Amino acid sequence: MSFDGFMTRAMTNELAHLLTSGRISKIYQPYKTELIFTIRANGKNHQLLLSANANFARIHLTNEKYDNPAVPPMFCMLLRKHLEGSLIEKIEQLEMERIIVFHVRSKDELGDETYKKLYIEIMGRHSNISLVDHESGNILDSIKHVSLSQSSYRSVLPGQPYKLPPEQKKADPFELDADQLLRRLDFNAGKIDRQLVEQIAGLSPQLAKEIVFRAGAVVNRTSLPTAFLDVMSLFKQHKYEPEMITSGGKEFFTILPLTHLTGERRSFTSLSELLDRFYYGKAERDRVKQQAHDLERFLSNELQKNKKKIKKLERTLIHADQAKEFQKLGELLTANLYNIKRGDKQIEVIDYYDESGGTVVIPLDPQKTPSDNAQAYFKRYNKAKNSVEVVEEQIKKANEEIEYFDQLIQQTESAAPRDIEEIREELIEEGYLRRRQKLKKPKKDIKPVLEQYMSSSGIDFFVGKNNKQNDYVTNKFARQDEIWLHTKDIPGSHVVIRSTEPDEQTLLEAATVAAYFSKARQSSSVPVDYTKVRHVKKPNGSKPGFVIYDQQTTIFVTPNEDLVRSLRK
Repeated sequence: MSFDGFMTRAMTNELAHLLTSGRISKIYQPYKTELIFTIRANGKNHQLLLSANANFARIHLTNEKYDNPAVPPMFCMLLRKHLEGSLIEKIEQLEMERIIVFHVRSKDELGDETYKKLYIEIMGRHSNISLVDHESGNILDSIKHVSLSQSSYRSVLPGQPYKLPPEQKKADPFELDADQLLRRLDFNAGKIDRQLVEQIAGLSPQLAKEIVFRAGAVVNRTSLPTAFLDVMSLFKQHKYEPEMITSGGKEFFTILPLTHLTGERRSFTSLSELLDRFYYGKAERDRVKQQAHDLERFLSNELQKNKKKIKKLERTLIHADQAKEFQKLGELLTANLYNIKRGDKQIEVIDYYDESGGTVVIPLDPQKTPSDNAQAYFKRYNKAKNSVEVVEEQIKKANEEIEYFDQLIQQTESAAPRDIEEIREELIEEGYLRRRQKLKKPKKDIKPVLEQYMSSSGIDFFVGKNNKQNDYVTNKFARQDEIWLHTKDIPGSHVVIRSTEPDEQTLLEAATVAAYFSKARQSSSVPVDYTKVRHVKKPNGSKPGFVIYDQQTTIFVTPNEDLVRSLRK
């Protein structure tokens, strides 16, 4: 079920119960299209997420932590000016549209009461968040600006009157009876679920399929209205059963059981808890993908380039293996110089290296003396022998490059937006990328920010999610007798437990986090090594993030996203 009109209605009801009469105390804008409001209501602080992300637009309460920029964006500063300290008087949905309006009351610089409306439009790539002056109806600002050249129907710009998106002219689902519903459908045309979406306001394709499924194997003019009205009755009474369904490798969220889907189901106590879990990592991964698209392409190209290089070098190595043959021919010529005359093109001699006593024909250069011909074979032997050493060294370096880029690819897959810039900076420092003019070199005294977790036993442990963080957590942050963990022979994060003798549960939980932030995230029974930090060494001249270690113990764990999420501080 998508964030349709019914989901919007249910979320509006939940937020209205929890936040009405609450005071907006803090406002942050961690990302370009997302806002975090801290609202004090009913003696408790609530974190409200408002997102106009094109792929993950939504609104719900959240327990997730977000990194805020050092300098707040202009829209955030404007919201702070007008909304911080204001009271939420009402939260409503506009009809069955995916639009939620916050009515807020505050005081201006002179102490006079002012009223504002915050419109949250959850409409895919057209999603937006706009602050509107209640008295004039004009837009004070919006998180996305839309000019008339982008939309001929309405512009969303500061100073312009706020205009609602175009009406869909669909029927209100709560005002339809059985006869009115039937008059809007053509059973002969088929595809009843599509017709429901086209005719009924707020209905998503997933919910329409559910209604048709509940109508039975044979959908007729009796069973369909019954199923439709039964579902509407649940929505009218706000009887929701938030759950997440994993079916066919995909995840779905719903506020009532989707009986037409089979798969693993998980229930939640509230809509916000459901959405917070469903979108966990998805929106962040989408932002990372946008930020790191060029970086991922570069890493993939470098990885493939080195794999091709190794294949080419291995072919060269096959030819270089002829070195011993050249040596043998040179020695046979030296032993038979007295039988060779200048001008001979070849000579057949006894092969002393052949136990059967056979002969071998050796090609000669008629322009060279017998001695020069022998020396020519020795030169070819030395050249081939030296090339073997060079090729083997190049293969070794190419394998190291493959291991390095494979590790960086794994790190981008689990990176947060701030981690991407550290990976990019590392590639610049290593000489793989040129510094972009707009990208300022970070100050050397800025320490990498580590992700912090706490085990069930109350012991802290820290995770490095890229090479800069790995080097820092292992070589500078950790103490000598603390416990260090890493997946065995698998690219992944360095994990350090802030304890010299952690209990077994802490070890298992830290190992689970290490396995989750590794290339084996989707595997089971992942081997994770742990040892004291004093037994971990970084070889001179090695790549960032590379270490060797000994005196380790190996345990096997299965990555668990829910556990990782629950342990993060």
